[in-house]
Amino acid sequence: MMKFRFRRQGTDPQREKLKQELFAFHKTVEHGFPNQPSALAFDPELCIMAIGTRSGAVKIYGAPGVEFTGLHQQAATITQMHFLPGQGRLLTLLDDSSLHLWEIIHHNGCARLEEALSFQPPSRPGFDGASMPAGLTRITVVLLVAADDMVALGTEGGSVFFLDVTTLTLLEGQTLSPDEVLRSVPDDYRCGKALGPVESLQGHLLDPTKILIGYSRGLLVIWNQAAKCVDHVFLGNQQLESLCWGRGSGTIISSHSDGSYAVWSLETGSSLTLQPTMATTPYGPFPCKAINKILWRNCESGGHFIIFSGGMPRASYGDRHCVSVLRAETLVTLDFTSRIIDFFTVHSTRPEDDFDDPRALAVLLEEELVVLDLQAPGWPAVPAPYLAPLHSSAITCSAHVANVPAKLWARIVSAGEQQSPQPASSALSWPITGGRNLAQEPLQRGLLLTGHEDGTVRFWDASGVALRLLYKLSTADLFQMDCEHTDSLAQAAEDDWPPFRKVGCFDPYSDDPRLGVQKVALCKYTAQMVVAGTAGQVLVLELSDVPAEQAVSVASMDLLQDREGFTWKGHERLSPRTGLLPWPAGFQPRVLVQCLPPAAVTAVTLHAEWNLVAFGTSHGFGLFDYQRKSPVLARCTLHPNDSLAMEGPLSRVKSLKKSLRQSFRRIRKSRVSGKKRTANANSKLQEANAQLAEQACPHDVEMTPVQRRIEPRSADDSLSGVVRCLYFADTFLRDAAHHGPTMWAGTNSGSVFAYALEVPAASAGSEKRPERAVEAVLGKEVQLMHRAPVVAIAVLDGRGRPLPEPYEASRDLAQAPDMQGGHAVLIASEEQFKVFTLPKVSAKTKFKLTAHEGCRVRKVALATFTSVACEDYAETCLACLTNLGDVHVFSVPGLRPQVHYSCIRKEDISGIASCVFTRHGQGFYLISPSEFERFSLSARNITEPLCSLDITWPRSATQASRLRESPKLSQANGTPNIILAPQSRDGSPDPAHSKGVDTPEPPEATLSPMSIDSATSADTTLDTTGDVTVEDVKEFLGSSEESEKNLRNLVEDEARACTILIK
Repeated sequence: MMKFRFRRQGTDPQREKLKQELFAFHKTVEHGFPNQPSALAFDPELCIMAIGTRSGAVKIYGAPGVEFTGLHQQAATITQMHFLPGQGRLLTLLDDSSLHLWEIIHHNGCARLEEALSFQPPSRPGFDGASMPAGLTRITVVLLVAADDMVALGTEGGSVFFLDVTTLTLLEGQTLSPDEVLRSVPDDYRCGKALGPVESLQGHLLDPTKILIGYSRGLLVIWNQAAKCVDHVFLGNQQLESLCWGRGSGTIISSHSDGSYAVWSLETGSSLTLQPTMATTPYGPFPCKAINKILWRNCESGGHFIIFSGGMPRASYGDRHCVSVLRAETLVTLDFTSRIIDFFTVHSTRPEDDFDDPRALAVLLEEELVVLDLQAPGWPAVPAPYLAPLHSSAITCSAHVANVPAKLWARIVSAGEQQSPQPASSALSWPITGGRNLAQEPLQRGLLLTGHEDGTVRFWDASGVALRLLYKLSTADLFQMDCEHTDSLAQAAEDDWPPFRKVGCFDPYSDDPRLGVQKVALCKYTAQMVVAGTAGQVLVLELSDVPAEQAVSVASMDLLQDREGFTWKGHERLSPRTGLLPWPAGFQPRVLVQCLPPAAVTAVTLHAEWNLVAFGTSHGFGLFDYQRKSPVLARCTLHPNDSLAMEGPLSRVKSLKKSLRQSFRRIRKSRVSGKKRTANANSKLQEANAQLAEQACPHDVEMTPVQRRIEPRSADDSLSGVVRCLYFADTFLRDAAHHGPTMWAGTNSGSVFAYALEVPAASAGSEKRPERAVEAVLGKEVQLMHRAPVVAIAVLDGRGRPLPEPYEASRDLAQAPDMQGGHAVLIASEEQFKVFTLPKVSAKTKFKLTAHEGCRVRKVALATFTSVACEDYAETCLACLTNLGDVHVFSVPGLRPQVHYSCIRKEDISGIASCVFTRHGQGFYLISPSEFERFSLSARNITEPLCSLDITWPRSATQASRLRESPKLSQANGTPNIILAPQSRDGSPDPAHSKGVDTPEPPEATLSPMSIDSATSADTTLDTTGDVTVEDVKEFLGSSEESEKNLRNLVEDEARACTILIK
């Protein structure tokens, strides 16, 4: 029977005010590389760069920490971008031929990027705007004419139109038609052929009234806008791709579709040039691909740079993505692994300078940004402080480590510098330095660890707005690979021509999928870490400041415990290399533990103080003593009917029929049980009670929601033995008088195993424990009623606070836990949170999230929230992400709901699976394979861009009135609040907003509430063993009838998704 229960207490105004001081939701910044870039622009005066994407996102970058973001209202591809130099204004062209003017403005004490104006040409000539010219249908190229604040638009029909920049309106009587150009062309050149689309528009460097126009047919024209006449004509016959002025505007360089480029001279007295002074095909004589873009830059030291993209021999290297750099006799063919979008040089643009003297070359690729130092010998790459390609190898897991000690930070940075030392001859720093970062240096350092498909773990500086790579750990060197590096052998056998040079770090290919990293855990006090992989390999590593040559101890643990009737059908284990192996400075492996069967590791945790590591797979879990290099415990969690766990990821498709069959059984069961409930004899009594409750209930009294009925899960569900979480704690398990080390394990079938550990205590004054063996005894075993998967486990001390991390209490780095009062254990399943007392393990309090909200738990973590009004007050709460993409915050240990926010789209399953919480109320999740979205649940701890930009362009009164208060634009992923540089009314930085974002930790924050997904922070795994089933997709569908109807449409999606495990 459904019941309505009344809460006598109303809303507490004081508590509501405190919630506002503790909690606030913001999506603050996007880390990584923009997804699917499509356009590039550079402002040489402000030294800022803009990148446009296929989704219509506009991202402006300057010095590290200076970022501005906007999003077009229509989801169209940005094809071109152009800065108005020195004005902080940007013109964008979309693939629907619409123009949009963006401005960085100060309004109400903050600076942000806003769309000011737009221009949309008519879709058809004479339709919806009779005044519009018929030829303005599709814009092919845009040029900003600095002399008259105009925009020149080249079109597909060959005409050139002009717009007023201040209003984006068409200027009457200024249009240049192709017929007017043909009057200046000799009769024998016309031959009745059209000039074709306008391919390029280039402004004269010294005389802004002159415009160089290039047509697809090959004709080049210098148009004098002031005199409205043609000054010079170049009769080219090869299909044109791009144009470039030489310094001094006495030379023109054109590139063509046949892989050639030509140099034209203006020093002739005639207004007609029949032939170029030089024409060459760099990679001829065989047919070559088109040179899409070419740049000509001269140098004071002599010679000049010719930089172009494309032009490769079509038959041999037509599939290569190359940019060629030629100076004098030196030619380098930069070979990239992804498509080239655009490139530019950082050089002198002042009219009084006689030379370009390029300092750097920036190349935007589809998957990364590469910057080269053109002043150093060999033209080395310049490390980027942001825009890192997170997906250089696909991300498979992530974890966050907060409050990293300064000593460990320095050691990691040093190891990273030894990995990629900069040439002594290269003194060039990052060339894009526009704007000022107003944010103070963070008071604490945060590490974001990402595991990748190729067996690497990357360490990122996540302390501020710019995500910077510190160090890369590779585990592949420990194993013998089946496939050799054939690419390097093939390249060595090639001729020296073209002189290819591999550039960039994007490499999506993995030598062996078994190398994929599934879980990582780091102890920040001992510099020890654990890396677990797809083939059941568990590596224990330790940071070393010097290179070493040593052997790695190898141990195996059989998690099946000789259980009969199970045969592993998946992949084989990786073969480790034997003998002494060289290891560079950084994290060096000490012990390799191989799980048998070699299934993907699904959970791992590390306790450096006890020298223990625990790991789990779909078959069971094990405990290993890496000090003595000996196993301690192995427990099989397989159900007798759980044969799917033995098939491995490659056999996941076989279970599709079984999964669908179970889904339909559940639907039928729910429909039958629903009919029985409807036919219940007490239904009339329930209706009467509901009517009485409505009449008697005061409107200001809050009612608890009606709970949903939750169907228990079958014990023989597939993959019921998967170990979801592991946890170490020093607590009371055997009795209430003696506490000691314990290990907890939770499984997919709702089982929780608690083991009491006998760990030899370290002698006084020494952190190393004796060499006696560690023993484990099963103390408690809990089975949740509905068999919902256990997501996380955490032990709370007598004050209801999480236990500190290893070494924090013993080294006085955190307040010691309360061992006098009774401890409790918090068990979070997919359906509810429940607190049990210890050691009796009796239920104390719970919150049924699925019953109340109709959703399931995906990620949880304990976090400290500091009051924005008083830094001495803080609360430890439970942050939870559901399968609907909502974030909930609950008090601990009372489990009372505090706030909830909509964070991620429920359809974005990958984004939900990739979410990771931090210990101070922030989080990260993937909005694309190459980008992390950062969000904050804390009203105080917010990491967002605080920056300013010196803009000198005048703003008239009409422009000021036009820039009215508009709704804040969304970022590419729907992020609100693109407020980027709070400033005072006079334009100077607002001191109230210039204070550091990262504030000193309050006393309670020193308790270091660790994440309850792992020993570091909440992590996620995107491996290949299959867990996104039809049951998961049903969660955000409608009723059971609707689900049954949609299941037929989801069969194909299930077949594709069943090879991806998202935990």
